[in-house]
Amino acid sequence: MSLLAKEEGWRTIIVTGNHAAAWAARVAKVQVVAAYPITPQTTIVEKIAEFVEKGELKAQYIRVESEHSAMTACIGASAVGARAFTATSAHGLALMHECLWWAAASRLPIVMAVVNRAMGPGWNIWTDYGDTMAQRDLGWLQVYCADNQEVFNSILQAYKLCEDHRVLLPCMVDLEAFILSHTYMPVKVPPQDEVDDWLPPYEPAWKLDPEDPITHGALVFPAHYMEFRYLMQEAMERARELLPKVGEDFSKRFGLKGLDFLETYRCEDAEMIILTMGTMGVEARITVDRLREKGLKVGLARLIVFRPFPVEQLRRLAEGVRMLCVIDRHISYGAEGALAMETKRALYNMEERPLVASFIAGIGGRDVTYKDMEVIALKAHEWMERGRVPVEGVWYGVRGVGLP
Repeated sequence: MSLLAKEEGWRTIIVTGNHAAAWAARVAKVQVVAAYPITPQTTIVEKIAEFVEKGELKAQYIRVESEHSAMTACIGASAVGARAFTATSAHGLALMHECLWWAAASRLPIVMAVVNRAMGPGWNIWTDYGDTMAQRDLGWLQVYCADNQEVFNSILQAYKLCEDHRVLLPCMVDLEAFILSHTYMPVKVPPQDEVDDWLPPYEPAWKLDPEDPITHGALVFPAHYMEFRYLMQEAMERARELLPKVGEDFSKRFGLKGLDFLETYRCEDAEMIILTMGTMGVEARITVDRLREKGLKVGLARLIVFRPFPVEQLRRLAEGVRMLCVIDRHISYGAEGALAMETKRALYNMEERPLVASFIAGIGGRDVTYKDMEVIALKAHEWMERGRVPVEGVWYGVRGVGLP
């Protein structure tokens, strides 16, 4: 497939991660966009406003008074059968919290771009995963991107997956503040007619209609409430089954990378695997290459989909491995990073499971380079050779605090 022939409808654009998200909303032909600004997300909804103003996207663009209202507008739009989109970040996501519950429990396939930003106080507009990880138990799918093309691809695939009547759950597509949101990269955009064929208009399983009234979201007594939550869990399990199929279909159709739970690098003979997420999962490739040059059998796995969590994929990855070195850009205070905790849960019932060393790095946008991850990995390798992990949730890069 050639992306150079403009007559074929393909285009390559040089855009920020935020504008990649806006372009995805455009070619997905979203019908309702709820917009409220917050740094560093604002340029997503600004770009969509430009598309709407120029007539390049025929959508209802609703300028709401808060992020809470933004999600409420998406809930209403999706409930009447429209394809809905919004975007937010950090405190905006926190303000949506009540409505995030409602969207998931109402089984509405809303897709939202979230620009990961640290929570205040102290006020910080740079990245970590504290905002989205705080919402990980609500019934939303969560995808964590590593480049701008992946942002674009993931939003399209999220609609395909979430609108499937076997799923009907919302999805957050997450990208890191400034590292992706304001960094320019080339993004390949397929022809609109091909996207339309692959992602047809949303056909809701149910909708609110004055001509055919139903009761939805009303009071549920204990005799039935638990069953509703069980159905959400079943839907998440079906998403687990369908996600790689959607990714494979997307890849075959467009020649672009499809969704999958994990991306691996040089793991075939690895004794130790670095496990992380987002852009650190790309930077760490250099770390792996440098450690291989030193004779250490180290590989890399980048977790892409956090919900549903890829338990079986991680177990297969861990077979025959002596150590997983988990690096989290997140801290659950009083415990450790969410990726480390979920990884340990996933591996618990393995007959022979590897050691897990967990590290916290990059909080509040602190830079984490391949050299930093090399220091972390060497410490984990040292523990692997000793056969024990002396401490969990080790903070890396804190001034005046070294590695144990």
